[in-house]
Amino acid sequence: MAAHPGGLSTAAPAVRIGGLTRAYGERTVLDALDLEIAPGEFVALLGQSGSGKSTLLRALAGLDYEVAGTGSVEVPGKVSVVFQDSRLLPWGRVLDNVVLGLEGADAAARGRDALAEVGLAGRERAWPSELSGGEQQRVALARSLVRDPELLLADEPFGALDALTRIRMHALLRRLCDRHRPAVLLVTHDVDEAIVLADRVLVLDEGRVAAERTIDLESPRNSADPRFAEVRAHLLGALGVTGERDLD
Repeated sequence: MAAHPGGLSTAAPAVRIGGLTRAYGERTVLDALDLEIAPGEFVALLGQSGSGKSTLLRALAGLDYEVAGTGSVEVPGKVSVVFQDSRLLPWGRVLDNVVLGLEGADAAARGRDALAEVGLAGRERAWPSELSGGEQQRVALARSLVRDPELLLADEPFGALDALTRIRMHALLRRLCDRHRPAVLLVTHDVDEAIVLADRVLVLDEGRVAAERTIDLESPRNSADPRFAEVRAHLLGALGVTGERDLD
């Protein structure tokens, strides 16, 4: 299969959005948005609160049926979602959470393999309450990836974690995505997180893509690299941020 220089497929897009409009009452949240995501491409979506990031993710996940709108959304047949809250069932053990709804005689074996991939081999019989926040998010990742998604949607999955755990989770997510190669759309408020993880970063403003930046830095990406700082400054400028301050 032919590929872009960055390793992305030149096949038909995994995601194709055309003229997507979504509104809550008289307030337009997404405004005739057009977007394509290639198979295997990791796209991060930045934007101020209320810019339409989560609305776009919900549209791709098919979870916005209560919102008025028009336009077309084409996604693959196999889509998984990871939320900021791990959303584990407290009455189910870790393996039960991972394979919930998974069909096939090999479901348990696939679940164990997925847990091993996220570094939780041997924790299959643990209860969610026995896990740290980072471990719970690892289970959520295992639950998503065990289904071999063609599209992975992630809505601020590391927002509630401490700084060190987030760094570890970034490395894990990048490694898993390199292995499984789903298309990914990550919604985040963290500019550095977007640069570290993504092949391409979009800035959403008032329901439209206001800026776009391909991230061609070598991995692992280092925030001390002057090129990293240049990309960061460009994205912060697109977000209307001048100077150093927390975007959250």
